[in-house]
Amino acid sequence: MTEQPRTPNVPSKPSLDGLEEKWVRVWETEGTYRFDRTKARAEVYSIDTPPPTVSGSLHVGHVFSYTHTDTVARFQRMRGREVFYPMGWDDNGLPTERRVQNYFGVRCDPSLSYDPSFEPPEKPDPKRQLPVSRRNFIELCERLTEIDEKAFEEMWRRVGLSVDWNHLYTTIGDESRTASQRAFLRNLARGEAYMSEAPTLWDVTFRTAVAQAELEDREYPGAFYRLRFHGDERPVHIETTRPELLPACVAVVAHPDDERYQELFGTTVRTPLFGVEVPVVAHRLAEPGKGSGIAMICTFGDVNDVTWWRELDLPTRAIIDWDGRLVNEAPQGVPAHPYGELAGKTVFSAKERVVELLRDSGDLDGEPRKITRPVKFYEKGSKPLEIVTTRQWYIRNGGRDPETRAELLARGRELVWHPPYMRARYENWVEGLAGDWLISRQRFFGVPIPVWYRLDDAGEPVYDDPIIPAEDSLPVDPSSDVPPGYTEDQRGKANGFMADPDVMDTWATSSLSPQIAGGWERDADLFSRVFPFDLRPQAHDIIRTWLFSTVVRAHLEHGSLPWTDTALSGWILDPDRKKMSKSKGNVVTPIALLEEYGSDAVRYWAANGRPGTDTAFDTGQIKVGRRLAIKILNASKFVLGFGEVDSGAAVTEPLDLAMLAALGGVVDEATTAFEGYDYTRALERTERFFWEFCDDYLELVKTRAYGEGAEAQSARVALRTALSVMLRLFAPVLPYVTEEVWSWWREGSVHRASWPGAAELPSGGDPAVLAATAEALRQIRKAKSEAKVSMRADVTRAVVRGAEVRRVAGPDLVAAGRIADLSLEEEPVELTVHVTLAPTG
Repeated sequence: MTEQPRTPNVPSKPSLDGLEEKWVRVWETEGTYRFDRTKARAEVYSIDTPPPTVSGSLHVGHVFSYTHTDTVARFQRMRGREVFYPMGWDDNGLPTERRVQNYFGVRCDPSLSYDPSFEPPEKPDPKRQLPVSRRNFIELCERLTEIDEKAFEEMWRRVGLSVDWNHLYTTIGDESRTASQRAFLRNLARGEAYMSEAPTLWDVTFRTAVAQAELEDREYPGAFYRLRFHGDERPVHIETTRPELLPACVAVVAHPDDERYQELFGTTVRTPLFGVEVPVVAHRLAEPGKGSGIAMICTFGDVNDVTWWRELDLPTRAIIDWDGRLVNEAPQGVPAHPYGELAGKTVFSAKERVVELLRDSGDLDGEPRKITRPVKFYEKGSKPLEIVTTRQWYIRNGGRDPETRAELLARGRELVWHPPYMRARYENWVEGLAGDWLISRQRFFGVPIPVWYRLDDAGEPVYDDPIIPAEDSLPVDPSSDVPPGYTEDQRGKANGFMADPDVMDTWATSSLSPQIAGGWERDADLFSRVFPFDLRPQAHDIIRTWLFSTVVRAHLEHGSLPWTDTALSGWILDPDRKKMSKSKGNVVTPIALLEEYGSDAVRYWAANGRPGTDTAFDTGQIKVGRRLAIKILNASKFVLGFGEVDSGAAVTEPLDLAMLAALGGVVDEATTAFEGYDYTRALERTERFFWEFCDDYLELVKTRAYGEGAEAQSARVALRTALSVMLRLFAPVLPYVTEEVWSWWREGSVHRASWPGAAELPSGGDPAVLAATAEALRQIRKAKSEAKVSMRADVTRAVVRGAEVRRVAGPDLVAAGRIADLSLEEEPVELTVHVTLAPTG
């Protein structure tokens, strides 16, 4: 597309109303943002766009961060790069399942058979959910996400994202499932994926394992209970917040240097209520200054219990089941009485009963001491996590391997961070890893773990020899597909097979977003033109999850980074300076804002949020953005209304050359800012110049521009040149108003026009000429304002004194100030103007 000027066709009453609908349609019809896949890799700029979670509606936080990415995409496109800017929908995982459960009033029961004629209740009751088969449940998930995805796409188009919608993917689609399963099988073949039965952080509400990256600490009320354990020589008092775990106690532990318990190490004590003999052991993690300095080790109360259990080789007495209730039968070695009173209770009810029994037995020393302490939660959960023993799949991520950890730290240093200080968050996360990446989830709507297990003569699974599918058969669903060499009637029978029941963590698929969007192993030609990608834009709070896991997968599979640069957006804060999120119920949806103020205004607010910086939601700034867009319309109409420009006309007048020289400095600053991913700085500098252009230069030059001759032509050429440049500088942030004005007098799209550069601006101008003349005009205006006369009032005489008077453009100042007699007197002082107003009436 070209950008040649033509005779302007300016509306009589320019308006922002309807621009979104108009230009979205044109952009789609003309393929303005369509990716040209014939370009060589060096000509391509590829973006690993975050796939938003499709579980409800977008909020202004999404508009905020995605606008940042779009400004970069538009800048790179105008710089001559062919921009690969795909979009994905993250539609698998817990948020989608929860939304489907509430929306349709159903819950998944894998034991049920598929009902091909099933329809959800007309009046669903979320509190009495109807059980359905896994396949029926997945069909409902797909039905609802399709509705949500259409709404998301409509919203993104209105916001003005310059996405190529031909490159749309979903994280539950065939291509994504194939890529996820292929990557997993290759991890497995290289020994990077493995299964292990071990203590696992567990959310009892969602009934699924939780990875380290999905944890968050929350302040939680509790109490310390001082319990009396019974020793042969003396009682031992232990303070605990979880007396309900007494049946799970396998030892008590103190620090090896704690003098109070030296004589107890190597002996045993008996647990209160249950009378179970447990050893007294020493370990460095015990805290002498906490409580009584000696703690009970239970399987499992917290992560310290897991460490003690593993390093001290202790037995297991697990009592908490997957549903968060105590198991029905007492662990081996624990008497059925009084355990029977606790069986089947929730941990809360069990705690209440244990405390009652301890009071009755005299083993509760004093009253509980109330406290508030940090407790680990699943980031999407509402109850504290438990630790249960489960069989799970893991991918090695350096958590247990110092060599891999060092390699991933090196990848972090190889990556270019915007802003640079965000790298420290990555390094702190990698250095603090306590284990490998747990990727299996006990859910239903997700990418299935692509393995089966042989069943032995007794019908027990042989876990250490999984059956894996061929890559060319992917994607597979082991719950309905049959492994090679078997038939369906052998499912679940001795000497037959069983499917792995789990799905992958949603991050296990999202971590492959560059591979999925780029056509890895599906479209080798496309992949060679876009990978490694140029940019990963994302929020700073998911460095530990999405960014790190994507680096892990690319490092293991390709031996490279997945992208060269990453740009981090901050959070949107509510008026109380709290993060805006659906879970907190403080989100603002964007549709009303877009309808009231227009997309450009909302984008203007978003672009004022600097990279990596949290930003408060502010309708005041949105209003400023709307005023700016309206001013661009009106100022552009004014500029294009001065008359035609003669062919061959040139910029010759000092004031015009000065303005364009100042604009050249703005172009340089904005370009440098965008190259450093500082879209905010680029906008600020452009906007400041634009208002100065309107307030000062337009006022100074308009009389001359309406005239005739070479001086008038110089003004008109300068005005149109400046307008062309400013529209292109604003275009990444304000796509609608700039496209509208561009269409009045230029061919093609401003978004396919070239980014402005110094070569297209005339040389020889002195910005100080504009600065000095504008300052003189401001002082003349001030004098008129103080005299309470019109800005059109005549000035009998104006005397300009100062060191810069030789730079003042006298004829233009005379015209703009309506000055009859102008005197310029050079003196070594700051510029001042003495004004004598013409007498009135």
